Amino acid sequence: MDFTGELNARLEQAIARKRVWNLHGVIVMRNGRVALERYFEGDDNARGRPLGTVAFKPDTLHDMRSVTKSIVCLLYGIALDAGKVPPPDAPLFASFPEYPDLAADPKRSRWTVEHVLTMTMGTDWDELSVPYTNPANDEIAMDNAPDRYRYVLDRPVVLDPGKRWIYNGGATALLGKIIAKGTGKPMHDYAKEMLFDPLGIANTEWFFGREGDATAASGLRITPRDLATFGQLMLRNGALNNKQIVPAAWIKRITTPFVRIDEIRHYGYQWYLGNWSFVTASRPRWDRQRLESFYSAVGNGGQRLFIFPGLDLAVATTFGNYNVPDQWMPPTNLMNDVVLPCVI
Repeated sequence: MDFTGELNARLEQAIARKRVWNLHGVIVMRNGRVALERYFEGDDNARGRPLGTVAFKPDTLHDMRSVTKSIVCLLYGIALDAGKVPPPDAPLFASFPEYPDLAADPKRSRWTVEHVLTMTMGTDWDELSVPYTNPANDEIAMDNAPDRYRYVLDRPVVLDPGKRWIYNGGATALLGKIIAKGTGKPMHDYAKEMLFDPLGIANTEWFFGREGDATAASGLRITPRDLATFGQLMLRNGALNNKQIVPAAWIKRITTPFVRIDEIRHYGYQWYLGNWSFVTASRPRWDRQRLESFYSAVGNGGQRLFIFPGLDLAVATTFGNYNVPDQWMPPTNLMNDVVLPCVI
């Protein structure tokens, strides 16, 4: 059985065994080629707005949720290379002079853009224990605030900056605003000009906040094919079709570990990093365990972009398991049961 045939067979088995559920789309790219592309039918919503049952196709847009963060980080790297945004070590409030009262706080005055990129501002921010359906969730509270950027910058400081990773969509909102201010264009327009158009991504949607800014933390909708294109871009160090779109040095920097999340994961600049332990089907029984370094973009509901540079492998998934505790299991099982056993 060839690689594509084995992937298909394993996927059908994983679905039948209920190891993978509510899968909307999956694309596996190996050695620069599409090895698997499948679409399914299922209930979906657009950032909470019910869409009913959707028969997904190659051109069907899908919420990326927090995968958006990783893509916005690529856009910042493009703007940085063009000299339009401050570097990571620049003081954060130099980009937000409209908040002099907050900038005067000695604890906040230490913030740099890098603390935004790495989610190490050290503020009291809770998106993980409070559901996104609850207005007390800090991202939802930010969306509902009269001034989203003041809300982010005014949260209580509980740790020294740079000390610990605290998941914070508000940090990415600040990053999006820095891009807009530096380029003189709305972030979504700059993304179209400098990222989506060069990649051949023609159809996108954004959600917008009440102030009219695209929501940098979770507001992008693209197709699984387009998500897989970002995977190829990362594997080729920011280049695609013989054109350097994102500086190669930036790709290396954002996928360099900066802060530990837990025992198995690190965080770079808006990307998750780690080593994946998996069992290979083709190796001898005594030598089936393998560790492979990878990085990923992660979004609520099962939206994932897994990238394994050593295997020349990118896997894009879209799921409909929003706001449930076990949402991490189907994409993880898909990798463990379907993809990784086939690649060695």
